[in-house]
Parts: sequence; structure tokens; C-alpha cells
Amino acid sequence: MKNSFFSQFTPKEPKFFPLLKQLSEVLCEASVVLIESLQHDSPTERSDYYKKIKDLEREGDRLTHLIFDELGTTFITPFDREDIHDLASCMDDVIDGINSCAKRISIYNPRPISENGKELSRLIQEEAIYICKAMDELETFCKKPTLLREYCSKLHEIENQADDVYEFFITKLFEEEKDCIELIKIKEIMHELEKTTDAAEHVGKILKNLIVKYA
Repeated sequence: MKNSFFSQFTPKEPKFFPLLKQLSEVLCEASVVLIESLQHDSPTERSDYYKKIKDLEREGDRLTHLIFDELGTTFITPFDREDIHDLASCMDDVIDGINSCAKRISIYNPRPISENGKELSRLIQEEAIYICKAMDELETFCKKPTLLREYCSKLHEIENQADDVYEFFITKLFEEEKDCIELIKIKEIMHELEKTTDAAEHVGKILKNLIVKYA
């Protein structure tokens, strides 16, 4: 669905493409900092990394609200307003998820995060990279949707992989962890990591809907 009959004759505002790209870059940067944070186990270092991610989360919020404000004042948008709104909102959800993971690690200060936990953070980064690449395709996918479709498939594959990693880890955790408090801490952190991979896949679902509607 196009915005209106007049959209055939009225220039569309291109400003949403760079704003969405900037938001995806903040997401990518936050995913890198999350991976770095899991290499450090002292409370001070964990707190410092959480502050870095919190700053990025605030920047993500700023960009998201700027996109929402622009939607309210722009006459013709490149896609339906709801699509742009949902895309920005879902990318912001991924950044929020990364922030939530870092916050819990800082507050709970668990034992060193296992390799499975680190693997989930790496999968989040992979998803962030594909989301960032997808934003580069928004201006041209209507005529050439192949790359965008491929990135959506990758996001789905990575989320399935994350589910397997999470399920394996939780099974081992309940078999091996004898400290109940530590078990609760680690389980909640891992759950937040897994939820964040789900949020990233949801970005892919929105992009798939764009392909169906416009390509």
C-alpha cells in the first residue's frame, strides 16, 4: 500500500533512511561493547561497561524519538508510517535488550559468564551486523530485494541457533549449578540474552513485510 494517490507525484522525504541507518549503527556498537563486557569479571569493570551501553541506549532512544517526531511532521514518507515506526521501535528494542543484559550483569555480579553466554552475545552481534546491512538496502530493495531477503533469512537462522544454545545451556545449568542464588542470577542473564536475539529476529520479520508490500 502506498501512502496515498498523491505519493505518485510528490517527492518522498529521504531523511528516514539515514536516521534508520544511524539507529542500526548504535545497535551494532552496543553489541560490540556487550561482547567486550563479557571478557571482564570485576564489579568495577562490569559497571563501567554498563555505563557505556547505557549511553548508547540513550542515544538509541534519542534517534527513535526523532524518527517518531519526523513521522508526525512529514507529508510523504518512503513507506507507510506504521512500517517506519515499527522498524525504528524494534531496533530500539534490541538496544534496550542489550542494555538490560549489561544492567543485570552489573547489578547481580555473577561468576564469570560461560562460553555459552558469550556465544549468545556473539550471535546478537551477528544479528546487529545484518540489521545494519539491511538498512543500506532500504532505498533500493523495491527494485532489487535479493540482498534484503537474504539478510532476513540470516536473522531467522541466527535466532534458531540462539534458541539451541540457550536450551543446551539451561539444561546444563540445572544439572550442574548447586548454588541456587547463582543459578537464578545466571538464568535471568541468559534469558535476557536470548530475548534480545528474538527482538533482533523481529526486525527481520518487519523487513520481510516490507518486501511483500513494496518489492
